[in-house]
Amino acid sequence: MARGNRPHITPIAGPILGEFLFGISVAMAGLWMASEISDAAAGAFGMAQQVMETLFVLFRVLAIGVGVTITQAVGGHQPEAARRTALVGLGACTWAGAFAAMWVLLLPDQILDLLNAPAEVAAIAGPYLPLIALALLLEAYNLTMASILRAHLHARETLMVMVAMHLTHLALAYPLMLGFGDWDGLGLPGYAIALTLSRAFGLWLHLWLWRSRLNLAPRRRDWYVCPARALMPVLRVGVPGAALELGYRIAFMMSLSAAARLGVAALATQAYTLQTLKYVLLISLAIGWACEIMVGHLIGAGEFRNAHQLVRKGLRNGLLASGTLALLAAVGAPWIMRIFTRDPAVIEAAQTLLWISFALETGRVANLVVLGALRSTGDVIFPVSASIASLILVLGVGSVVLGRHFGLVGIWIAYAADEWIRGGLMYWRWETHGWVQHARAIHQRMRAPGTETRF
Repeated sequence: MARGNRPHITPIAGPILGEFLFGISVAMAGLWMASEISDAAAGAFGMAQQVMETLFVLFRVLAIGVGVTITQAVGGHQPEAARRTALVGLGACTWAGAFAAMWVLLLPDQILDLLNAPAEVAAIAGPYLPLIALALLLEAYNLTMASILRAHLHARETLMVMVAMHLTHLALAYPLMLGFGDWDGLGLPGYAIALTLSRAFGLWLHLWLWRSRLNLAPRRRDWYVCPARALMPVLRVGVPGAALELGYRIAFMMSLSAAARLGVAALATQAYTLQTLKYVLLISLAIGWACEIMVGHLIGAGEFRNAHQLVRKGLRNGLLASGTLALLAAVGAPWIMRIFTRDPAVIEAAQTLLWISFALETGRVANLVVLGALRSTGDVIFPVSASIASLILVLGVGSVVLGRHFGLVGIWIAYAADEWIRGGLMYWRWETHGWVQHARAIHQRMRAPGTETRF
């Protein structure tokens, strides 16, 4: 990136938005297909998706750390350091993915007991969870390899891989789940088979792009060797970020357990609403990831002022997008929810939750945009230390307490309060320039001859 040029996030955010759109649409289609089987199957699908997203925290350690480290190296004109980081991340993926796979393979019943899954939901989710074990390992590779391509600004190529992978998944999932002709299909196991085959296809495409765009052809040992010394810069960024996500996922699983205590209808309502909200946060999520990538490049190049302005603009655009989409989702809830259910009580409850979600999603924007930018500047400890109390007391304990007294409405109020508290802290940190000292330290390590830090 030439110094003094004003950075733009649109070339990065656009393809990322496309990736998220396809990924969320396939998950939405999976939830719809599960709902065609029964509300219990939809609840089992939604619960399994939350388990997967919790285990994805392990992969985010690598995706966050590898992505940020590579953006800083590329911005600082150190291609060999970027190459070494990519290969180290690949080796670490094997171990992280294998751990997650073994977890769902060996402990499905214990996981469901922990989540207070109703008996009819557990009867479906129990056999389903072990079937996604291999898919989790493949997903670890795909998430990290995609992060590395984006860090090199190959966002369009990554989008092409994700489109091909998700279309393959969808094309296989429908007949395998619901059948065709006289065959009734496999139900949720069909979704797991389609998931695994599509992720294997995605891995093959990522390997092809690595060779053609990055000139990287992993050797056999690169798939399992990850020297501790080479992994440390990745973990220095990734572990605090993943610790924050882990704290969030644990607190969120407490809220999921609180919802499960309310019965199958409440669990299905929550699954339908959460899936709908993924569309609401799409644009802000894409802006946040694009800001994280671009800020990493700018910090490596010493363009601190441009980084500051970029995040301000991203935050503004995210607030407008999320607020507008949240209102549209609430207004359109009576029609949107009919995709999943005809139960008027479920539809009415979901609409109430979507109205509350205007506060939830506008508060979430800073946690999507500013937090990623802080991470790219090297300010990785503050987000964890500032957020932990809210995650435990507001999101976790608050969901349980308010859920007992006010049902799903109380749980959603806890969601919104937590996002606003943490988002406000992230914005305060950015505006008071608490990140600058960390950014200067990184720039000094990445500094190329003839450059100087500017702020």
